[in-house]
Amino acid sequence: MSAPPLVIAARDTLEQIDAWGEHLRGERRLSPKTLEAYSRDLDQFLSFLTGHIGNPPALADFAAIRTADLRGFMATRRASGAGARTLARGLAGIRSFMGFLEREGHANGAAFRAMRAPRQPKTLPRPLAAPSALRVVEMDEQLDEEPWVAARNAAVLALCYGSGLRISEALGIRRADAPLDASATLRVTGKGGKTRLVPVLPVVAEAVAEYLRLAPSQSKPDGPLFLGVRGGPLKARIIQLAMAKLRGALGLADSATPHALRHSFATHLLANGGDLRAIQELLGHASLSTTQVYTAIDTERLLAVFEQAHPRAGGTRSG
Repeated sequence: MSAPPLVIAARDTLEQIDAWGEHLRGERRLSPKTLEAYSRDLDQFLSFLTGHIGNPPALADFAAIRTADLRGFMATRRASGAGARTLARGLAGIRSFMGFLEREGHANGAAFRAMRAPRQPKTLPRPLAAPSALRVVEMDEQLDEEPWVAARNAAVLALCYGSGLRISEALGIRRADAPLDASATLRVTGKGGKTRLVPVLPVVAEAVAEYLRLAPSQSKPDGPLFLGVRGGPLKARIIQLAMAKLRGALGLADSATPHALRHSFATHLLANGGDLRAIQELLGHASLSTTQVYTAIDTERLLAVFEQAHPRAGGTRSG
């Protein structure tokens, strides 16, 4: 996780960046995507500091950082087109590094704690309607794929919608843990290395079994369940591209992504009387407030039905 060659920093800073990376991977067990994002955000901050203070930043320079310096960095990022969400995530990555330096006795992170993240615009997840979600996971359209590839993609998407998995969680399943039994449960490793048990519907187990029946090769028991056409671990981008082709064939909106199937899982459970706490456990959310966003979606759906069906909704009077 050391800085790329184009980013200039003093030797003592680079050494601490390496140590921070080991801490995030080993003790914090952050995902590769989060590690990549944190590294990129810190690189941007190092580039800013180099121009801001006039020399490659050393540890002593980090100890002297003030809130005004951070505001200058944020202003520079805004000027380059970064939105509130990007700025907040970037600040989180830099705070993580400063917190590490503070614990190691190299800096004071007070300025970073005093800096408030930009206010995030409130957005709701965009689930698919139940009929659309079913059409996606049934994969009626083969889209010129080889039968085993179509079956593989169908199995991954079925896990996203039928068990509420993130795509990374579905692709992280080992061959030995393949859910093939009609009453199977699946132990999933989610964000932060946390594990949870999720039920597997019979139709989902059938989709996985069909993929394994058609697959030309399979990995060892401790290898990945889902493989690419060259025999290596299946990449999330392949499923995302397959979903893009599928939504084009089915006439779905651009918001119809693999992750939207996870949103659909939660929304459809809630709409059919599912308990919010149970849904939280199934999704692997650390906080109930994260899950509660789906109640807002259900409320919007009810209001839309009201507007369409109630005789007084449009300001008209019934006979």
